[in-house]
Amino acid sequence: MDPARLAAERVARGSYGRLVALLAARSRDIASAEDALADALVAALRTWPERGIPANPDAWLLTAARNRMRNAYRHRTITVAAEPDLALLHLPDGDEPQAIPDERLKLMFVCAHPAIEAGIRTPLMLQTILGLDAARIGSTFLVSPATMGQRLVRAKAKIKEAGLRFDIPSPADMPGRLAEVLDAVYAAYGVGWDGHHGGDAGIRDLAQEAVFLGRLLVALLPDEPEAKGLLALMLYCEARREARSDGEGRFIPLERQDARLWSRDLIIEAEALLIAASGFGRFGRYQCEAAIQSVHVQRPITGRTDHHALLTLYRLLAERHPSIGALLGYAAVLVEAGRAAEAMALLDALPADDIRTHQPYWVTLARTQDALGLPEAASASLETAIGLTGSDAVRAFLRTLLDPR
Repeated sequence: MDPARLAAERVARGSYGRLVALLAARSRDIASAEDALADALVAALRTWPERGIPANPDAWLLTAARNRMRNAYRHRTITVAAEPDLALLHLPDGDEPQAIPDERLKLMFVCAHPAIEAGIRTPLMLQTILGLDAARIGSTFLVSPATMGQRLVRAKAKIKEAGLRFDIPSPADMPGRLAEVLDAVYAAYGVGWDGHHGGDAGIRDLAQEAVFLGRLLVALLPDEPEAKGLLALMLYCEARREARSDGEGRFIPLERQDARLWSRDLIIEAEALLIAASGFGRFGRYQCEAAIQSVHVQRPITGRTDHHALLTLYRLLAERHPSIGALLGYAAVLVEAGRAAEAMALLDALPADDIRTHQPYWVTLARTQDALGLPEAASASLETAIGLTGSDAVRAFLRTLLDPR
């Protein structure tokens, strides 16, 4: 591929959210910021092959996008556009990409503003901050790409029309917004984690980006236990990264991983964060999920997985923070504890529209059916799961379950 195109794609993947955040922080118009950045990327693909790749591609794109936004505002004749026009025309040119992380968090908190529909706040962050498309966001939230795209467009229009402030909320406002920011960081981590065996380096890098944002949130909000819980959860998972595949790239599930490959330093850091979070006496979703991971990492020490502890934690998670993921996890642990009939009842109660194309549901269903002595039904469910799996490595692993020979 042309080096100029590669450079543009690298910046688009690694800096998209940072650049949009900086552009929108002053204009308060996310859609226009995205459009301007898209135009700048097109200009880069046109000019970089001729003039060479600039020494600082991020700064080049930032300047080009900023100029396009200035021109767009300059040509508006509507009176209400005069004030943002003047503000934009006086943007300082010295802003560097290194200063953007704070701007990204500001934009994330803006996306969690009470004036924006609750269900779209986290998806909006994933698109504007991390550059995910509507299709990928929709699959994460079990919504069709078309529906998700429409919701995102409406949300951006709401931000522009309301002129929402691009400020981190006051301590009094923080509890009402922080949860959705944490949800966005974790959703981004999940997309990157699931993409570990895929071919898109930009998607894989999302996991590292999410950990970075998690660390930033813990530093910014030292008295928020759920921020610590989220970072602990991600670090427990990161500790197992090298053990998730063998030397030939084949997927290895948690129960079959070689614990000697787990990162001891990351596990120790995660444990310390979880202990610190528990000291606040406010137990939340991410602390609960991190505690579940903590149980799993005890296996190399105790030689067994404490299914009783997992059942307690998953039941608590399902009761206090019900979600498809939590309920599927609870069902899987019920199966491991020899309570497959209860797991099947739980799976049967899930909304059909939410699980029809959700691959983890079909994997869990197959395990439950197998435990109940229904091999033909289990094989059919596993076939469905294989058809819904995007990763070649995971698909190959599931095929070994279908035909162990």
